[in-house]
Amino acid sequence: MPIYDIVCRSCGKNSEVLAISSNDPLTCPGCGSTLTNRLMSTTSSLTGRNAKDVPGPKDTACCGSTPSQAHCAGPGSCCGKMG
Repeated sequence: MPIYDIVCRSCGKNSEVLAISSNDPLTCPGCGSTLTNRLMSTTSSLTGRNAKDVPGPKDTACCGSTPSQAHCAGPGSCCGKMG
């Protein structure tokens, strides 16, 4: 089941939603509206010399701190900034 990044046209909330199929209407978890737009999602890839070392004690999270200390909003976000 795909996870989509959406923005609600009714309340303006950015969210990630799980859909059974790509044809399902995406509902805003904040207000329940189906007036949503899918956002372009980014991908993640582990390549290069450090790919075999991740995760490790010297890794940094999206906010520049260690992963356990980062207060990110979740997948696809950086320091709570979506989009």
